[in-house]
Amino acid sequence: MDPAAIEQRILQAMPGADVRVMSEDNVHYSARIVSADFSGRSRIERHRLVHAAIGSELGREIHALSLDLKSPEEVAD
Repeated sequence: MDPAAIEQRILQAMPGADVRVMSEDNVHYSARIVSADFSGRSRIERHRLVHAAIGSELGREIHALSLDLKSPEEVAD
């Protein structure tokens, strides 16, 4: 799956987020997402939001996904 397609799925679920998805082989990915949706949420809740946005490709076309998830406040610190 193309990293841009993953970015689009995340942006549809989390409008206004700053999303960067990278992959060298289109199977293993890393993503950095800064979103107000993460404010006040635990690490697990943040991961669940992203996994729900990506959908069923996670574990199929997307073999591995490393996530760096921050709220805007955490980036400003």
